[in-house]
Amino acid sequence: MPHDSSLTDTAARTGADEATHTATDLTADRAADTAVGAAAALNALRAIVGASHVLTGEDAAPYLTDWRGRYVGQALAVVRPADTPQVAAVMRWCHQHRVPVVPQGGNTGLCGGATPDAGGDAIVMSLRRMDAVRAIDPLNDTITVEAGCVLQAVQSAARDVGRLFPLSLAAEGSCCIGGNLATNAGGTQVLRYGNTRDLALGLEVVTAQGEIWNGLSGLRKDNTGYDLRDIFIGSEGTLGIITAATLKLFPLPVASCTAFLAFESLTAALAVLARARAGFGASLTGFEVMSRHCLQGVLRQFPDQRLPLSGESTQSPWFALLELSDSESEAHAQARFETILGDALEAGEAVDVAVAANGAQSRAMWHLRESIPLAELAYGKAIKHDISVPISRIGDFVTTTNAAIQAAHPGVQNVIFGHLGDGNLHYNVSRAPEQTETQLLALQEAVYAIVHASVVAHDGSISAEHGIGQLKRDQLPRYKDPVALLLMRRIKDALDPTGIMNPGKVLQA
Repeated sequence: MPHDSSLTDTAARTGADEATHTATDLTADRAADTAVGAAAALNALRAIVGASHVLTGEDAAPYLTDWRGRYVGQALAVVRPADTPQVAAVMRWCHQHRVPVVPQGGNTGLCGGATPDAGGDAIVMSLRRMDAVRAIDPLNDTITVEAGCVLQAVQSAARDVGRLFPLSLAAEGSCCIGGNLATNAGGTQVLRYGNTRDLALGLEVVTAQGEIWNGLSGLRKDNTGYDLRDIFIGSEGTLGIITAATLKLFPLPVASCTAFLAFESLTAALAVLARARAGFGASLTGFEVMSRHCLQGVLRQFPDQRLPLSGESTQSPWFALLELSDSESEAHAQARFETILGDALEAGEAVDVAVAANGAQSRAMWHLRESIPLAELAYGKAIKHDISVPISRIGDFVTTTNAAIQAAHPGVQNVIFGHLGDGNLHYNVSRAPEQTETQLLALQEAVYAIVHASVVAHDGSISAEHGIGQLKRDQLPRYKDPVALLLMRRIKDALDPTGIMNPGKVLQA
């Protein structure tokens, strides 16, 4: 059926009218209903969570800046509830007085989604105290944890009972599972296990009105109505507060193998990816690609690290980390690994390969990959993109976009890395050596226009795993289907009619 542009235009206008009407009403309501004094507000919040867990002034400062240092906000207070009933009580008070709420976990997000605005009338709801592992059921392969549980702690609790929780990302030592769910985080093993949404069976959520939805089901099959779980996962705290989750566990692999490969092109890397997927099947758990510029930055900022390759191959333009997890035996894993990698070298697809001989070498290889964001941060602020395109089009996307960026802004540096196996690239642009951070960031809108236009031309998405937050909020209407935005706005208005849940994130006011 041909596309009816008149329907799309009508939906876009209707959505814009609804958004304008809602924003005007909420502004008026909030001005009328937030006449509660600051002192009275703080006393009410202290009565709910305890005086020592309502932070203001310097105590609140660490919660008001995002990890990248791009966003700094203000807040009435930082409130640190101990359990779900306290979260619900705070939300009932905030709903009654029209006080905005910004949910926050480990504060490791990259799009400003957990940072308040400069208005100072919101509270930051920090869930870090809610870090309990409530239950583990190895036979059912599930674990139930609270939202403030650090990802690494979830992994460790699963490992203690002989199970694997496969979500893995660079911030796993500080990010919290609630934030992972709120942004539908991806990580390095999406290729095998999927995003966080794929790992969640049930949720406990506190609504904008302070109601508690107990959806902590460990069932794989439950066809009793709308899937409320998926409404809240990826919503970035704009619809309600995830306070706990029941997550999937998996058997621990018997053996794993890690290799570090060098390539002359992304096309060659894609050929090896296809070969690995055909040869390993579901045992292929990771395929991470890195440009030479990324690794040069890591070695410059962290000189104690070393590339596991030597000679001319260290100057290759592209590198990759490949990981295989085997459920049979170490010998079986090594045999499969050697066959596939040997074939890739013989076919000329890989320039060189280093296979980790033990766990220490494997960790060192992964440490190189995980150090890229830290090296970027040390060099200075960058213009970041978290995009996805069909795997078959990644090579053309990078070639085309690199050329367009250099033509418009000669000398800026492309810092490209990411999850080649699922089509997700962190296509970042850092300053030229002679540029200042300020000069680079002044180019942000122009760089966004180039990169996002190329993403759309290659049938991709402007956000793959980091979310929208503040960073991409104003970009979203340019690239999102207008009917989809209209439906998102209606869901938001239905679940959060007073507009207090993480205002200014994801959707424009």
